[in-house]
Amino acid sequence: MNVKKWIITAIAATAIAVVLTGCGSDSAKTEQKMPDKIVIGFDDNFPPMGFRDDSGQIVGFDIDLAKEAGSRLGVPVEFKPIDWDSKEAALKSKQVDLLWNGLTITDERKQQIAFSKPYMKNAQLLVVRADTDINDKAGLAGKVLGTQEGSSAVDALNKATEFKSSLGNIRMYGDYVAALMDLEVGRIDGVLVDSVVGRYYMSKKPGQFKVVDQNMGDEEFGIGMRREDTLLKEKLDGVLKQLSEDGTMTKLSQKWFGEDITIKVQ
Repeated sequence: MNVKKWIITAIAATAIAVVLTGCGSDSAKTEQKMPDKIVIGFDDNFPPMGFRDDSGQIVGFDIDLAKEAGSRLGVPVEFKPIDWDSKEAALKSKQVDLLWNGLTITDERKQQIAFSKPYMKNAQLLVVRADTDINDKAGLAGKVLGTQEGSSAVDALNKATEFKSSLGNIRMYGDYVAALMDLEVGRIDGVLVDSVVGRYYMSKKPGQFKVVDQNMGDEEFGIGMRREDTLLKEKLDGVLKQLSEDGTMTKLSQKWFGEDITIKVQ
């Protein structure tokens, strides 16, 4: 074969390969379908997003929102409590289909999983007992701070290097509620906590706590899912937009927070 014929043959083969690859990609997208059931992984001690009430029933803002989303998608949802510190592993191993429980969108998490459009704002609060003389971050120098392992509070703490290095000790908990309970009885001196959890917990125990810093990091909540589940993401984003536009999110937020702290989903 001469050089000219070889070049023509090579170009033709490349073109065919590109076409076939493209067809394969389109085919993969077309073959995707919604699951028969959506299993939602959540932390069952994260009030008021998802937790168990006094009768042991699973309740919360995200629980109500997920149920409504599932109804509109025409797919039943199942809630599965998981170890929140290993949430990405539970998702990737297909123990669950979604992570939906006040999950903060971060660049680090984006490297592992996909996110829905954001639907709620959040922040990190530094909380101490009301009867203490600690009134700012500096007052916690040499003291013991508690927070939830694997949470966005840990990310915020790692970014606040000067504050972190000033602490006497950092104690990790399985959930924020356990940390706040230890703060209440004096086992630790402060807690770095998601505002949605912190403010809800404090509202149940008026006068026992105070916020000494509410600028430890602003965040947005989203729903986590596997990167390959593009159809599920598309459908879920569409339903979130509906729930935002028709006022359903606002009503649920007022039910659980007494005000609307949701984000208008675009």
